[in-house]
Amino acid sequence: MNPASPVPRRRVAIIGAGPGGLAAALAFHRAGHEVRLFERQEGVRPLGGAVLLSLPVLSVLRDMGVDIRELGAYGVTEFRNHRGRLRARLPFNPRAEARAGLPGWHYGMLRSAAVERMLAVMPPGLIRAGKSFARYAETADAVTAHFDDGSHWEVDLLVGADGIRSTVAQQTFGELGLFHCGIQVWLAWCHCDDLPREVGWISHSRTVQASFFPILHEGRPAVEWWLVEPWNEGQRFDGDVRAHLTQHLRGWADPLPRLAAATDFERHCFRWEIYNRPALASWSRGRVSFVGDAVHPVSPYAAYGMGMAIEDGWWLAKSLEGADLARRDELAQGLAAYDRQRVAYTNKNAKIARHMGHLFHRTPWPLSALRDAVFDHTPLLEAMLVENYLKDAEMQMETLPIAAH
Repeated sequence: MNPASPVPRRRVAIIGAGPGGLAAALAFHRAGHEVRLFERQEGVRPLGGAVLLSLPVLSVLRDMGVDIRELGAYGVTEFRNHRGRLRARLPFNPRAEARAGLPGWHYGMLRSAAVERMLAVMPPGLIRAGKSFARYAETADAVTAHFDDGSHWEVDLLVGADGIRSTVAQQTFGELGLFHCGIQVWLAWCHCDDLPREVGWISHSRTVQASFFPILHEGRPAVEWWLVEPWNEGQRFDGDVRAHLTQHLRGWADPLPRLAAATDFERHCFRWEIYNRPALASWSRGRVSFVGDAVHPVSPYAAYGMGMAIEDGWWLAKSLEGADLARRDELAQGLAAYDRQRVAYTNKNAKIARHMGHLFHRTPWPLSALRDAVFDHTPLLEAMLVENYLKDAEMQMETLPIAAH
C-alpha cells in the first residue's frame, strides 16, 4: 500500500464494553473504521467504586477526544505503616508532567465518572447492548462474530475485551488457567471535608493494607479508600461489612478510621476476590487480538488495571495505523507491533503487583516483622517502587502524544 494513500475503512468488532473495550472502540472509530462494540448487558455499567489513573492514561484519553478537565483529583502517593510512619513517597517527574500538561502522577476518580466521559464522545449506535458473544469463526480473509441470539457480523479484526473470564480468549488460547491470589479487596468512597488534599496513603499492618486517595465526585472533593486482606479461595464472607472493616482499622492512624465512619456501606462499598492468570507471550492470533483483563488481569497492588486496559485500546489502534486491516500481512505486522509494545510491559506490572500482594499479606511471622523493620527504617521500599513501577511507566509516557499548549 502507498503510505500516502488513504487507509481503507474496515470493520472492527469489539466484545465487551469495559474500559478497554470503550477505548478500543473510540480509537478505531477515530482512525476511520466501521466499529461495533458488543456488550452482553443491557447497558454499560462500570463496576466498583473509585480508581487511580496515571498521566499516561489521561494522555491517551485526551488523544481519543475525552474531556479530562476536572475528571479527578491528583495527589502525592505516600507509603506508610499502619501507625502513620512514612516509608516512601512516590516522586513526581517534571518531564512527564510537562509532556502531559498536567501536574502530579496519579488522579483519583470514580470509575463511573471516567466511563461517562468516554461515553460522552462515543458515536451514537456504535454500542450494541444486550448482545452475548457465543463464538467466532475465522478464515484467511475475515472473522465472523456469532452471538447467542443467532446474529453474526463479519469483520476484519475481532477484539476481545470481555474481562477476566473472557469467552473470546478461551476460544483463542484454550483454558484460561485462572488462579486465586490469596487476597480480597474492599473499595469504598465517601465525603470527608476536613482531610488534607493532594496526598494519598498506602499503609500496611502485618497482614492488611488500608489506603486512601483524594477524588472528585461531581466536582466536589471526596475520598476513595480501600482495604486489602488475606483471603482464601472458597472462603465465605457473610458478616456485617461495617463491623468487619472497622475492626480491621482499629488502632490505625487517622484518617482511615474516620473514612470508614463516614462511608455509606450499602451504596459505596464493593468487594472483589482477586484472580490472575498465567502470563501470555502474545495477545494476537490471526485476526483476533485482546485488551485488558481478558489477557492480563492484575491485582490492586498495581493500581493500574483500568488504566492499562485503556492504554491497550489506544495502542492497539495506534499499532495498526496506516495498515489495511483486510490484508492479512499488514494486519499481522501491526498486531506484532502491538504485542511488542504492550505484552512485556503489562506482564511485568501484573507480576510485580502479585508479588507485592504476597509480600504484604502472606509473609509469615517472624519474616513479616523483619520486612516491616526494613521498610520502616531503610529506603528499600522507595527504591523498589521507583525501579519496578515508576521507571517503566515514565518511559511509557515518553512515547505518548505531547499536550497541546
